[in-house]
Amino acid sequence: MADRTYRWLLVTLAVVGLSADLASKYGVFKWLYRDGALAGGIGNEHDMVPGWFKLIAQFDHDTPTCDCGFSGLQTWSAPVMPRVNHGALFGLGQSRKGVANSFFAVVSVMAAIAIVVWGTRRHTAREKGLMAALGLILGGTVGNLYDRVVFGGVRDFLYFYKIEWPVFNVADCCLVVGAALLLIQAVFVSPAPETPATSEVDAVGPESPKA
Repeated sequence: MADRTYRWLLVTLAVVGLSADLASKYGVFKWLYRDGALAGGIGNEHDMVPGWFKLIAQFDHDTPTCDCGFSGLQTWSAPVMPRVNHGALFGLGQSRKGVANSFFAVVSVMAAIAIVVWGTRRHTAREKGLMAALGLILGGTVGNLYDRVVFGGVRDFLYFYKIEWPVFNVADCCLVVGAALLLIQAVFVSPAPETPATSEVDAVGPESPKA
């Protein structure tokens, strides 16, 4: 009997997470650009939960679009470049822009490859919770990697300003939830036992009685 596999769950959550991340980034930055009507010349915002949470989109008029194949992707939301986070999750490493972006881009590529390789293992594919965690992490990793390659940094727009929480995005949410699931899987869930296709008895046949 074939082993049950949850690779489809990894692929589904990775695609959904990546799609939600890119769609939300392009959509929010396009909406808050408001045909160039930028408050203070920087950007606009919209209160979702007054006093607590808002969407914010900032733009950088001093950074030109690249003379490359990415220019169309860079100007899909607005004719000017968005202001981006060059560091990692929640702004880590933001002070060293070019170096930080390149470093975390390489880390993202390595992480994505490791997740794909891990997810192809037969034993890993039987763990539903593990595959869900890896799918979310993969989607978030690729979402932010896309931004690093195209924009030279990550577009953030979700802001809990009541508690001054660092601005983040949907990819960050996927990474945090996926990491939490991975931790729960490691601490509380026992790995599925190995199930050999055939037992040793079936392979060699019943033992003959001794004379």
